Amino acid sequence: MDELNRKYLTLLSKTYKNIDEVTTEIINLQAILNLPKGTELFMSDVHGEYEAFIQILNNGSGIIKSKIEDIYGNSITAEDRKDLATLIYYPEEKLDLEKSKNKNMNEYYRIMLYRLIDVARAVSSKYTRSKVRKAMPKNFDYIIDELLHAQNDNVYDKENYYCQIIDSIIDLNRADKFIIAISVLIKRMAIDHLHIIGDIYDRGPGAPIIMDRLMDFHSIDIQWGNHDILWMGAACGNECSIANVVRICSRYDNLSTLEEGYGINIRPLSIFAQETYKDDPCKEFLPKICELSRYSNSDKILMSKIQKAIAVIQFKLEGALIKRHPEYNMNDRLLLDKIDYDNAQITIGNNTYKLNDSYFPTIDKNDPFRLSEQEQEIIDRLKESFVNSEKLIDHVTFLYSKGHMYQKYNGNLLFHGCVPLDENGEFDELEIMGKRVKGKELMDYMEIIAHRAFFGKSSENQDDVDFMWYLWGGPKSPLFGKDKVATLERYFIDDKKTHVEVKNPYYYYLDDEKICDKILKNFGLPTKDGHIINGHMPVKAKDGESPIRANGKCIVIDGGFAKSYQKSTGLAGYTLTYNSNGLVLAANEPFESKNKAILDGLDIKSQTILKQYVESRKCVKDTDIGSTLQEQIDDLKMLLKAYIDGDLKESI
Repeated sequence: MDELNRKYLTLLSKTYKNIDEVTTEIINLQAILNLPKGTELFMSDVHGEYEAFIQILNNGSGIIKSKIEDIYGNSITAEDRKDLATLIYYPEEKLDLEKSKNKNMNEYYRIMLYRLIDVARAVSSKYTRSKVRKAMPKNFDYIIDELLHAQNDNVYDKENYYCQIIDSIIDLNRADKFIIAISVLIKRMAIDHLHIIGDIYDRGPGAPIIMDRLMDFHSIDIQWGNHDILWMGAACGNECSIANVVRICSRYDNLSTLEEGYGINIRPLSIFAQETYKDDPCKEFLPKICELSRYSNSDKILMSKIQKAIAVIQFKLEGALIKRHPEYNMNDRLLLDKIDYDNAQITIGNNTYKLNDSYFPTIDKNDPFRLSEQEQEIIDRLKESFVNSEKLIDHVTFLYSKGHMYQKYNGNLLFHGCVPLDENGEFDELEIMGKRVKGKELMDYMEIIAHRAFFGKSSENQDDVDFMWYLWGGPKSPLFGKDKVATLERYFIDDKKTHVEVKNPYYYYLDDEKICDKILKNFGLPTKDGHIINGHMPVKAKDGESPIRANGKCIVIDGGFAKSYQKSTGLAGYTLTYNSNGLVLAANEPFESKNKAILDGLDIKSQTILKQYVESRKCVKDTDIGSTLQEQIDDLKMLLKAYIDGDLKESI
């Protein structure tokens, strides 16, 4: 035994002190390797739609409902099966509803407790008893464990024991808390690991609620989306990112996320907008997808003024940043100096377009990118609010701890946008801070910069902070995947040809299996069973587009989770599950509301559009965790040999 191994095994012997303990752990780990792999759930582009997101987490993307159908079939009514599912999804609310209708709850409790135990037993059957016990709520872990396994003992006396536990739970007024606890366990065991393929933020109103739920989830990874990196950049103090965040929130009637969700003070901006644009109807800036009927006309006008005010500030800030970084090659985005303010027109390339709005009271046509004194004060105060928002910093810290530019997991490659390619299908190279990188190396280096931007506290990291904005909308950003963000054109030019954002060639090569294989190889993944799983580009299913590309080698799971995309996609997002039998892709219909789900038992309707089964059932030994466990077994066998050979002494 060499000295390094001796030191390592000596440390390991502190945990496994003798031959009995080592052999017991080896037996345990080898048994785990042969269990079926846990179920992974993939979701993408949830965009703040918290009610639909939570419903999918609660129903395990249909897994819990399927288990109920398997257990009960036609032995109980469809209405009873629906009620049981709703109780699992929303136990507290469902119990309150039942109490309002049912004065004597004891019989309801008794029926539901037996059924909940049946479902819990079914969803936990492929896990070790130890793992299930660790997942149980601590106040009821012993009782739940007994109930899950009492009937397996095949002892007649256990039936009375089992019934007595149920009766005691009811008699001692613990039924509500127990039902809540076992419902938590069922949902916990239905999904072993959650993948979020980017874009938690923007569009919908509930990103902070979603982030709170993700922070409580037992096992998760996140691939950053361009909208996530925008909020991360704002938390880093990047002024362009801050302006974009505020503009998008105002555009989508979502200022409550800023004010109520994160305590961002927008009152100074509101006052400034009212004063500066008091004579401007701002008709091109009406907020999107909001219920305008619930607002007074003055409210609508105020929201429009806020949006225009921050948009102009954004264009100025972005122009200054682009000038600071000529290496970004984004001079085509310098547009304020291309406006003929006297004649209300703009020249882009070789074409001149009429502006639909020519009121720019804060722009100096001789120095259009300079902020006015009031605008500078507005952005300074917003920046102070963002970098000092305790909740936002907590959420962004979590995004850094669980998030990446990409993730390799069980043979699949996960990322939000694209791997930048050139027109020939080769990896496109980008020079970043003097370093030329492409493919996997490009994404690795971008992740390093993103970490430095947030955690680097020195005054020397301004370039890193600036780069967070490039990740949001730069022409070679893997998170964005287009040649430009045509925000100014969409606001001020009616000609829609100017609104076009050209996709990276990656998206045109997605049906080419050889390109997909090349990408997988570049990231060190197998090509036979590996998949690329990404989102970002909503699949327009209603127009015949398919999320399944390159004969199933690539799966795009952005199907329009956000309501703003559902008209163009024709559905409400995809969910992908990967269990021991293979991959299942489901297309979801829009979710009405949480209240409807509780009152009427409405669930998200979905249609399975892909079942890709594996040749032989996947076990834990076939997963990344299995590889880690096998390494532990190998180390323990080395320790066992050291004990047997007398190289190390046992502790008795």
